[in-house]
Amino acid sequence: MDNVTRIGVSLEPELLKSFDDLIEKMGYEARSEAIRDLIREALTKEKIKDPECPGVGTITLVYEHHKGGVRERLMDIQHQHHQVISSSIHVHLDLDRCLEVLVVKGTVGQLQALADELGAVKGVLHGDPVIMAEGVLEEAEGHEH
Repeated sequence: MDNVTRIGVSLEPELLKSFDDLIEKMGYEARSEAIRDLIREALTKEKIKDPECPGVGTITLVYEHHKGGVRERLMDIQHQHHQVISSSIHVHLDLDRCLEVLVVKGTVGQLQALADELGAVKGVLHGDPVIMAEGVLEEAEGHEH
C-alpha cells in the first residue's frame, strides 16, 4: 500500500468496542482492513443496483429431483442462458434432494433474471444468487484478508 490517504473517524466508545470485538472474531489484524472491506461491500451493493453493471457470482439451487420434470426444466433454462454460465457442480444431498451451484458471469440484470427463472421452477426449494460487481473486484486487486 504505497499510496494511501489517512482519515480520522470519531466513534462512541461502545460502538468502537463492538466493532473491535467483531473484527477480532472475524480474524482481522487491523481496523483499517476491516473498514476497507466494509467500504468495498457498500460500493458493491450500490453498483449492483444497476442491471447493466458487469457482475460475477453463483446461483445455488436445492431441488427435489423427483418432482415432475424439474431436472429437465432446469437443464433447459441453463442451456438457454449458456452464455452467462461458466461452470456448475451437482451434488446429491440424499435420495430426494440435489444441490446445484452455477458459477455465472454477465450483467447483473442477466444474472438476476437467470436466478429468478431457476428459482421459480416447481420443485426448487431454494434458489439463492450471490452477485458481486466485477469492477469492485478489480479495485480490490492486491487486497489480502
